[in-house]
Amino acid sequence: MGSYAPVTDSGTDLRRTTPRQWAAIAVLSLSTFVVVTSEMLPVGVLTPMAEGLGISTGNTGLSLTITGLVTAVTAPAVPRLLGTLDRRLVLAVAMLVLAAGNALTAVANGFGPLLVSRIILGIGMGTVWGLAAAVAPRLVAPRDAALAVSFAVSGVAAASVAGVPLGTFIGNAFGWRAAFTTLSVAAVVLAAVLLPVLPRLPRVTAPAGGDPHTDRRPLLRIPAVAVGLALITVLVTAHFAAYTYVRPVLEDRTGLTPGAIAGLLLLYGVFGLIGNFVTGALAARRARLTVTALATGIGVSLVLLALFGALAGVTALSIALWGLTYGGLSVAGQIWMTQLAPHRAEHITGLYVGVFTAAIALGAFIGGTLVEAGGVTLVLWSAAILSLLAVVIGLSGRTPGGGGPGGRRESAAPRAEAVRT
Repeated sequence: MGSYAPVTDSGTDLRRTTPRQWAAIAVLSLSTFVVVTSEMLPVGVLTPMAEGLGISTGNTGLSLTITGLVTAVTAPAVPRLLGTLDRRLVLAVAMLVLAAGNALTAVANGFGPLLVSRIILGIGMGTVWGLAAAVAPRLVAPRDAALAVSFAVSGVAAASVAGVPLGTFIGNAFGWRAAFTTLSVAAVVLAAVLLPVLPRLPRVTAPAGGDPHTDRRPLLRIPAVAVGLALITVLVTAHFAAYTYVRPVLEDRTGLTPGAIAGLLLLYGVFGLIGNFVTGALAARRARLTVTALATGIGVSLVLLALFGALAGVTALSIALWGLTYGGLSVAGQIWMTQLAPHRAEHITGLYVGVFTAAIALGAFIGGTLVEAGGVTLVLWSAAILSLLAVVIGLSGRTPGGGGPGGRRESAAPRAEAVRT
């Protein structure tokens, strides 16, 4: 087995990331791809899945909410429970848990078994998603830390673009149970690959000479962290309040054919992938400013849809802008939070993922309530207002990460320790 060179904070470190190290990042990316595809697949096979289980489509759709809520609890809890365990082993076991969740979904025969399977899946998802972004910078040279995080979480964006459509295709061709079985097999394969490809990843210890008070106090009591998570909560809630009902929005306001709407959603996904990688480089330099700019872009896209949604050209522009800006949010938020607590990367990332997934569930709930109360136009304007609130938080928050006024910045990037296989 080879070794991974130590990674330091030195701004003059010219060490380059090796192909083997990039291979480890690629496996992490595939893992997040399978994780998020597993979560979202019921959207693509909702009707046949409901018929096969003998339950309503509403109860079938509830399985997504259950998975999100379990993930929201699991992601911040796992780093506190791991102790000195090798993170490589934890990731492999979590992928096996994910495989078990998908396998149980594939053989479920009613709402009860479905609920159990999605709870299990949420545990695996929260562990993998929470740890992937935290360990990614430890696998590469310092100069590539932001890009490594972008690649590690690119599976989240890719799942929306390719994962769910691919799973839907398998479901249409061979049945929805075959789609979940395929995901289960993929998770087992990735679990087997993670062990030889990743190096040993022991717990990161706080460096000598660090600020004891900052290192020990709860993360939510650090003002910069609290402000950042507040912004992410508001913005993700705004996004999913509108995006959960994007198809009805397009149908109601544009009058486009189903094929054209599918094309717009593909456009959204493609620009989301672009945003994921472009934003990573920007966030590495000015994280808070980058996230605030993304919030502005999301708000502008929602306002354009609300005002000019009947015009096909403006609608396409709005969808592209929406995808570009939201596509970069996950990685920019991850980098921002890690910059605010660089020596507690696992804990801050787990907390971030927990808040993020909880906001997804909250946004979907608020969007559904608003649709029932006043229709899709009310949803768009409400989400736009929430996005504006996120911009205000970003501009006024006293956050050291990204050049906010006041506060002390701990480090520009997370410190990674030497890891060897």
